[in-house]
Amino acid sequence: MVRAFEAVRLAVPHLRPDGSVTLTSGTAAYRGGAGWFLGSAASGAIVSAARSLAVELAPIRVNVVAPGVVRSPLWTGLPEADREAMFESVAAGLPLRRVAEVEDVAMAFVHLMESDYLTGTVGVVDGGTLPA
Repeated sequence: MVRAFEAVRLAVPHLRPDGSVTLTSGTAAYRGGAGWFLGSAASGAIVSAARSLAVELAPIRVNVVAPGVVRSPLWTGLPEADREAMFESVAAGLPLRRVAEVEDVAMAFVHLMESDYLTGTVGVVDGGTLPA
């Protein structure tokens, strides 16, 4: 979290007034759970700080992408069978019945960076985790 804000501090002097900063958080900012204390706290801090930065750095836009479970290299530490079982279990509980792919998250970043009237917002990429 500290490094994200240090990156923002260092980048801002080099951004155009119509530029943007897009940070990464996670759905843990909105839904914690046992063993999620640090992840939830860090994710929530990113969301809250980005909303303040959106006002402080205006007209530079500041937004956040908050993915849920994503089929990505993050999970390669799990044995393949366990990883796939986890993805299937999570997907079964989602309205869209699948976990996110890296491309889904990338599209959210592009959308927030290209949309010149969005600031202080969070793009949640979760297949319906939060309302489910």
